[in-house]
Amino acid sequence: MSVLRLDKYLSECGVASRKEIREIIRSGRVTVDGVAETNFARKIDSGSAVTLDGSALAYEKYRYFMLNKPHGVLSATEDRDQATVLSLLLPEHKRLGLFPVGRLDKDTTGLLILTNDGDFAHKVISPKSGIMKRYLAETDGRCTEDDVRIFAEGIVLGDGTKCLPAKLEPCGERCYVTVAEGKYHQVKRMLAAVGKPVLKLHRLSVGGLLLDESLLPGQYRELDAEELCRVMKQN
Repeated sequence: MSVLRLDKYLSECGVASRKEIREIIRSGRVTVDGVAETNFARKIDSGSAVTLDGSALAYEKYRYFMLNKPHGVLSATEDRDQATVLSLLLPEHKRLGLFPVGRLDKDTTGLLILTNDGDFAHKVISPKSGIMKRYLAETDGRCTEDDVRIFAEGIVLGDGTKCLPAKLEPCGERCYVTVAEGKYHQVKRMLAAVGKPVLKLHRLSVGGLLLDESLLPGQYRELDAEELCRVMKQN
């Protein structure tokens, strides 16, 4: 951690808004190295011990969360008319500057990562990273071995868009699709291109990170270091 002003430190810990934090500091509720500090411009570094109301604060510049995205919510940071995934967050997490890593369609459910780390997000999204995303789709019609071959060769969509080779695993009226990119409505368009329109779509994993099945739709939790490593696993 570089040297930070005390108010910025508390802000990045998700304590409160910047305006509220300054009032909290002025009220003497914050200590630095065991001494009450009322100057919000006080500079601190990684060696400083900071508490709020007697509880130690741990500074983390970047945060990473797993969300079980529910149906009907936009994968966006804001929208005038519709609920977004950020509307599902607790107040202290809304203040962290989080954004979704890639997008799931409004009616698509499942694993969505939220972070404030732009470099991490770019790597996860970029096809060059080879980080695979796996989906479970319910389709109108059963996928065939011909469909499997077409996906493996790199399907061409109706508008001429060429998709990278993908893995298709038929399973009755459902199928598993694994892709390394995230073009607009890609999985739906790929399946529609082989005559198997998607009825339901659910993302199961990103890299080696599986959706925590204990999370109900709309619930989320923070990722630990081991899980972050799984995200970067190239399947």
